[in-house]
Amino acid sequence: MQLGMIGLGRMGANIVRRIVKDGHTAVGYERRAHQIDILRQELGESFHGSTDLAEFVAALETPRVVWVMIPAGATGAVIDQVAELLEAGDIIIDGGNSRYHEDIKRAEQLRPKGIHYVDIGTSGGVFGLSRGFCLMIGGEAEPVKYLDPLLKSIAPGVEAAARTPGRTGEPSPAEQGYLHCGQAGAGHFVKMVHNGIEYGAMAAYAEGLNILHKANYGAEHSGEFSAEETPLEHPEYYQYDIDIPEVTEVWRRGSVVASWLLDLTAGALYADPNLDSFDGRVSDSGEGRWTVDAAIDTGVPVPVLASALFQRYSSRGESLYADKMLSAMRQAFGGHHELPGK
Repeated sequence: MQLGMIGLGRMGANIVRRIVKDGHTAVGYERRAHQIDILRQELGESFHGSTDLAEFVAALETPRVVWVMIPAGATGAVIDQVAELLEAGDIIIDGGNSRYHEDIKRAEQLRPKGIHYVDIGTSGGVFGLSRGFCLMIGGEAEPVKYLDPLLKSIAPGVEAAARTPGRTGEPSPAEQGYLHCGQAGAGHFVKMVHNGIEYGAMAAYAEGLNILHKANYGAEHSGEFSAEETPLEHPEYYQYDIDIPEVTEVWRRGSVVASWLLDLTAGALYADPNLDSFDGRVSDSGEGRWTVDAAIDTGVPVPVLASALFQRYSSRGESLYADKMLSAMRQAFGGHHELPGK
């Protein structure tokens, strides 16, 4: 089967590599010619690339399958451009992190032209080439079924995890790492919530490890007293010099909090135990915000996910004005002056 990929960055290029390895062929569109050259040299006749969108479309077999894998901000405009070059029966896939609202609109806009629209939330990051990509799919059943051979090649496969107790027989698509979640937008809706959960899980690890980071506070601040800070009541309780990289290693083995995310955390701490190469500024690409929006719309309490989202804002200095305001009010009513930073 053939796949057309618009965007040959890390995710797009690795999806192309996976399908070609599994016997499919690919056509790529990318503005950066050197990205095309890299894949052409690597994949040979199984891959053809172009920096011209019309030439890219012309090279595709019908019905054409065009996967758009570019930043969400540019996705809409590119889908509009490629749709003008496609015909009834062709399929457009948005595999990025678009908001599911946009999927609903795009599916409606493309339907009169007979072009099928499929949204695929794609998880796997830089490890997707070796591990496979987890795929959450929205769209009509017929085009999704047509895509099945490609989806199966892109996904991790049933061997990526032990089968859930009680599941027998032929593995379902979900067990192989891809799932048709529902109509247009459903794939990105599920991926949106996936990323919201990711925010919360990351925050939980970070906050817990920070407590361990402070476990020697009693020894480091013994005998310190200040009218501006609450003294540590029992410094003897906080005199542990804990090796945090080793803690993450032991948690990886047999602990209920073990996870791939913890595996990655342990790797980061082994390479940089004090995290000196990081500034602590954490971006958010939208999915966490949209998850909280959906929770508000539907009346679902999400205190952990909301708190994790707001912590990302704080990491970027967005709370600095409020922090200064607190300090100003405290000084105004109590004469409390700021202590030097620690």
